Amino acid sequence: MTSKGNVKICDNGHTFVKKSDCPTCPVCEKERKPDTGFLSILSGPARRALENNGITTLEELAGFSEKEVLAFHGIGPSSIPKLKKALGEKGFRFKGER
Repeated sequence: MTSKGNVKICDNGHTFVKKSDCPTCPVCEKERKPDTGFLSILSGPARRALENNGITTLEELAGFSEKEVLAFHGIGPSSIPKLKKALGEKGFRFKGER
């Protein structure tokens, strides 16, 4: 352990330091981040939260209410305006919105 965190090695051999017990490798996450689409505008935790809940398209996202999405671990209030904008650009809204 360093003074700043624990040194870890991911399954792909990347060495990284984490203060928390989170196993996510920042190198692998950077490689996984999409270059386009609504998932590309989100932080890693928010993107993973949607993916872990089976949401990879705006059509799928529109099937959830804002409250349901905010309840996902990893989604914070700052993600909602980005998601609303992405939904609106394609003519969608969160479930229950008028």
